Amino acid sequence: MAYPFNVIVTFDFSDGPIFGYPFTIGDPKNGILGVDVLADSASQIVDISDQVGNIQIKGGYNLLQDQFEAGTANFRIYDEFGIWNPQNVNSPYYGKLLPLRKIRVAAPYGGITHYLFSGYTTAYNYTYPKDQTIGYVDIVAVDGFRLFNLANVTTITGATAGQDSGTRVNKILDQIQWPNGMREVATSGTETTLQADPGTSRTALQALKMAEFSEQGAFYMDGEGDAVFKSRAYLMAKSGTNPTYFSNAGDGIPYKNIVFAFDDKLIINQANITNVGGTIQSVSNTNSITTYFPHSFSTTNVLTQTDTDALNIARNYVATRAFTTIRIDAMTLDLSVLDAAGITAALGLDYFDTAKIKNVGQTTTTGGESTIEKTLQIVGMAYDITPNTFYTTYTTSEPIVGSFIIGSDIYGRINDTNSVLAY
Repeated sequence: MAYPFNVIVTFDFSDGPIFGYPFTIGDPKNGILGVDVLADSASQIVDISDQVGNIQIKGGYNLLQDQFEAGTANFRIYDEFGIWNPQNVNSPYYGKLLPLRKIRVAAPYGGITHYLFSGYTTAYNYTYPKDQTIGYVDIVAVDGFRLFNLANVTTITGATAGQDSGTRVNKILDQIQWPNGMREVATSGTETTLQADPGTSRTALQALKMAEFSEQGAFYMDGEGDAVFKSRAYLMAKSGTNPTYFSNAGDGIPYKNIVFAFDDKLIINQANITNVGGTIQSVSNTNSITTYFPHSFSTTNVLTQTDTDALNIARNYVATRAFTTIRIDAMTLDLSVLDAAGITAALGLDYFDTAKIKNVGQTTTTGGESTIEKTLQIVGMAYDITPNTFYTTYTTSEPIVGSFIIGSDIYGRINDTNSVLAY
């Protein structure tokens, strides 16, 4: 059984970062002042959905690297008429198959268009297998992190001392002329205040990631292609709230597979954090070091204003990562067998949404069942799509920023490793 909706893949040959149709004077849909966005050139969008044989998308938080990474996608197009061959002078795309063209994947379902990926092409790998009559091209694409990594910055205009981290993110995006309509940046007043920008030579992505780290928030590209910045307060408030329930016992949304892990890969029991112009702030957990040996994390040039701020980051790192337990690192959903609620969850959950996952395992030697139940956050997303199959894999994790939440039966328990006093 195939999944009950269509996946739409569009390709835009125009210049510039903006996805979709640009502002068009006189157009009732794309000419609305204050809503539509100016673009660098007229869009040249084609729907290539019926040409794509396989889509693989991956993005989100890398648990081992402890940071959000660029989202990537690979599209396999079976090229029956040779129009994707860049050397075919008779192709309608001849001369247009350039790097950094825009490609987007959307899944309309239940009256909502779920954008799974919006990115920029980095390679066209054309293959013509021996003894086959049809060649194919693999289009490789990366999200906006690629553009941020290509842009070098030194002085950030308006990046003054005492500025909150959300405003700083906007100043960096202003510096590289990232469109205002492609941002979702938290500037609610709860963000950490930062030092003046150091004015060193680095990529825009490095500058953005340092603002993210100094906040202990999150900076990533969403499926619609927008640059998103969330504050530490937002991440803490999301912990454990409104969980979507998944289970293999018939009492929740069924999953195809889950990945367990029980190792020391995520342990940090020594943290050394240093501000620009500050002194090193070190925190360690002796009990963890005795049990697991030292697992250290160090970083410098942090932009928080005081050594106390740096110390708080070190404390939070160690408090949330000093010990380990069995983890559920990933969960895969098969959309061909899910009901409407399951499909909505497989398409619509966002970063930091809560998932409660139950696994009833095999019968133990003592006659009972081994049951594992975890309340986690969604921190990564991957999709593997063909015309007949659709698999969503969510990367899951304990909250990446610890907090003590009064009234929570998970994060509001005294002397529990899940409940951490935050700053």
